[in-house]
Amino acid sequence: MSRIGNQPVPMHKDVSLEVKADSLVFKGPQGEFNHRIPSGIEVKLEDGQVSISRAANTKHLRAMHGTTRALIANMIEGCATGYEKNLELHGVGFRAQLKGREITLALGYSHPIHYTPPEGVTIVLDGDTNIKITGPDKQKVGQAAAQIRSYYPAEPYKGKGVRYKGEQIRRKTGKAIS
Repeated sequence: MSRIGNQPVPMHKDVSLEVKADSLVFKGPQGEFNHRIPSGIEVKLEDGQVSISRAANTKHLRAMHGTTRALIANMIEGCATGYEKNLELHGVGFRAQLKGREITLALGYSHPIHYTPPEGVTIVLDGDTNIKITGPDKQKVGQAAAQIRSYYPAEPYKGKGVRYKGEQIRRKTGKAIS
């Protein structure tokens, strides 16, 4: 059984936290977050650490205890340093172009694919085939990367497609001719 909810979350020196009755407000150099605290969960800021406790030992509150702790830790890190995902395009003619906030992908289809990231997410191109996605919200950064990757996931026969940087694609052998 996990005890992650009982561990205090250390505060970053650049992040400020305001604890209200039913919500938390995080402010830092990368952005600002508001988080609603579930009923039955109590959050305290003491000695530069955030501690989370639950009112009862029900199954729902045990689940929300660890989830709330993980979300608070992610928001503190996001406000302080932000999150980053890197994508690579592999394939002949596969490339990306940035026009304003919109990214245009040429992935071997008969038409280009246009993607506009959600608010708070920034896309930067490093050459034609490397995409860097950054932002303070871990969920939005991961969702934007997953959405772009879903347009053409790396396939196992030639390895063409969009993949995360450092992702290993298990290659398959083609049809055997006997």
